[in-house]
Amino acid sequence: MGPIADYGLLGDTRTAALTSSEGSLDWMCVPRFDGEPVFGSLVGGPAAGAFRLGPAEAAPVVDRRYHKNSATLETTWATAHGRLTLTEGMVAEVAGQLLPATVLVRRLLAEGGPAEVQVYFDPRLGERHRPPRVRRRGPDVVCEWGSLAMSLTCDTGTVLEVGRPTVLTIGAGQPVTFVLTVAHREPLIHLDPVAAWALLTADECRWTAWTGQIDPDMPFRDSVVRSLLTLRLLTYSPSGAPVAAPTTSLPEHPGGVRNWDYRYAWPRDASIGVAAFLEAGLVDEARGFLWWLLHASRLQRPRLPVLLTLDGRVPPGERSLRDWPGYAASAPVRVGNGAADQHQLDGYGWVVDAAWVLVRAGHPLYPETWRAVRGFVDRVCERWSEPDAGIWEIRGDAVQHVHSKVMAWLALDRGLCIARTHRLPVERRRRWLDARDAIGADVTELGYSPALGSYTRSYGSQDLDAALLVLPLVGLEDPHSTRVRGTVDAIRDQLSAGGPLLFRYPPGRDGLPGTEGAFLPCSFWLVQALARTARRDEALALFEDLLGRASPLGLYAEEMDPATGAHLGNFPQALTHAALVQAALALRDLGR
Repeated sequence: MGPIADYGLLGDTRTAALTSSEGSLDWMCVPRFDGEPVFGSLVGGPAAGAFRLGPAEAAPVVDRRYHKNSATLETTWATAHGRLTLTEGMVAEVAGQLLPATVLVRRLLAEGGPAEVQVYFDPRLGERHRPPRVRRRGPDVVCEWGSLAMSLTCDTGTVLEVGRPTVLTIGAGQPVTFVLTVAHREPLIHLDPVAAWALLTADECRWTAWTGQIDPDMPFRDSVVRSLLTLRLLTYSPSGAPVAAPTTSLPEHPGGVRNWDYRYAWPRDASIGVAAFLEAGLVDEARGFLWWLLHASRLQRPRLPVLLTLDGRVPPGERSLRDWPGYAASAPVRVGNGAADQHQLDGYGWVVDAAWVLVRAGHPLYPETWRAVRGFVDRVCERWSEPDAGIWEIRGDAVQHVHSKVMAWLALDRGLCIARTHRLPVERRRRWLDARDAIGADVTELGYSPALGSYTRSYGSQDLDAALLVLPLVGLEDPHSTRVRGTVDAIRDQLSAGGPLLFRYPPGRDGLPGTEGAFLPCSFWLVQALARTARRDEALALFEDLLGRASPLGLYAEEMDPATGAHLGNFPQALTHAALVQAALALRDLGR
């Protein structure tokens, strides 16, 4: 198994696949992001299935890139007689057509001379790697598991064997197209390879048109476009739910136990996405994020869930999969997420702030949306003084996290901002004002350490917390104040993991065995903080350094090994890409 950063993302806004530079598709869940894996070798080993297309013999990669402003991936190898190129992607737009919900198209093209290629197609479903019932239907190989069916066909008429490698010779200039379709509780539709290729080409044009809406004056626009495309690919289009990542249990520490399932939607991440999309010029996506968020949380209001399924339901309980070896022997491999039951106060601040971002941009809230937001603000009034699990979801006793208090203050402040143009009873406004002032006084008295010259991780603690890089953004204190600048400087110095990298809190202070890498969103938050405190040159240099640490395809995981630069954790990570966009926006705003 290659490095995490070696993988490319293919997606159709319903599910996603990770494919390596060897042409091996090692992760794909069906029929959606949080479904059962049908190719799971990334964390399940060879027995969990894979789908490889590539040179029959070892060959060096000479080029690998996404087509500009699109989700189509191209990998080129040098072969004995020339070059072999794999072009692959998934079809996002299937509505209104007689098409399967999942269509994966992979095309091989030899140039300069013929090439021998190997096809290895071995789908295995779910936790126990269930082999399919295989049958032939004309040119298609059909694999079935009850109500789930998968079909593979190619335009050479070659008989492909499930679970056994097949070697083909491809003539120069004679492309061979493979089409994988998936049907769940619906008829399995044959899709001709020529038609499938045309669909992928049309889809690429739609992505190009979509990216054309992004602010043309955006600094580092190519990197921002790739991040926004990634965020869109990680959004479940039937509901609008953004998944944190398409994977589970890619390790934060190779060989360790810090392996979590991120195939769910966190309101915090959704809220950060609202600002990223809106300020980049993508209004529909921003509104869609907030609509999903408020619709999905309706059954638990005024409580804001920490995370939800793609349908807005409570995620399944966390458990470990038996006999799954994990990526790089990092076990356990988990499904479900135990953080779902935590109380996290900061989430309310992110959500209400996202609503304010829309209102400020001239998009008033619908009455139902405003009712939901009011309920969240009322909840903060009631519970702000309680300890919580904090943004980092520590699996231990709740404490008085300073960042959580700051975000509670933000919820009240932004609620009051929205109330300037939306109806709010006088008594409620007074209650919100009193609570906001009380939180502000509490934080400034108990959350700041004169000895450190910085706000701290929790009341009475001498630890720092990189999440407090939001201080220059929220307005609790002037961003140029001694306390705010001191906090930014202290975090940059004491939580440094080398270069532009930061730990989110002092390593080893979370009750879990082993260590973790530097947390990439924090580095982009540092860029924002430096920009907001008028340190443009420092922010710009830091941002350029971080862009140089992207994967070869411009993707980011959650964390990075400070010693090796290896990407760690689930991949690609929506929060990192949203933070990248926000950092670029902060740099853009400095230049205006």
